[in-house]
Amino acid sequence: MRITGRDLVEMTRNGQRIAMVTAYDYPLARLLDEAGIPIVLLGDSLGMTALGYETTLPVTLEEMIHHTRAVMRGTQRAMVVADMPFMSYQVSSEDAVRNAGRLIQKGGAQAVKLEGGRTVLEQVRKIIAAGIPVMGYCRSPST
Repeated sequence: MRITGRDLVEMTRNGQRIAMVTAYDYPLARLLDEAGIPIVLLGDSLGMTALGYETTLPVTLEEMIHHTRAVMRGTQRAMVVADMPFMSYQVSSEDAVRNAGRLIQKGGAQAVKLEGGRTVLEQVRKIIAAGIPVMGYCRSPST
C-alpha cells in the first residue's frame, strides 16, 4: 500500500523523521522503495544529472512525465512526488492545474512540487482545489 499524505501527517504527529530522496529512473527508485524511503522525489534536477543539461531550465513537462512513469514502476510503497518544471505553472493558474494534472494522470505521481512561495500561492490553491496534493518548496523565508 502506498504512503499517502495522511500517512505523512500521522508520521509527523508521532515524531517520526521523514526521509525524501531523489530518483530519476526505475533502478534507483526500486532500491529506495526497498530500503523503506517513504517519499521519492523526481526533481527537475533530472536535467543536469540525467539529461546532460547545464541547468534545470530546459527540462520539459514531457520529460518529467516520462521519468515519473519510470520512478512509479520502481516503487510500490513510497509516495512519488514529481517536480513541476520551469514555466509549467508560472504563467497562469489554469496552466498550473492542467500541467499538475498531467503529472498525476499520465506520470502517476501522488503529488506535485512547486517552487516559489507566496508568488505561486494562487496556483497552489487552484491545484489543491482540483484535488491534487502539493508539496511546496521555498528558497528563502522572505518569498
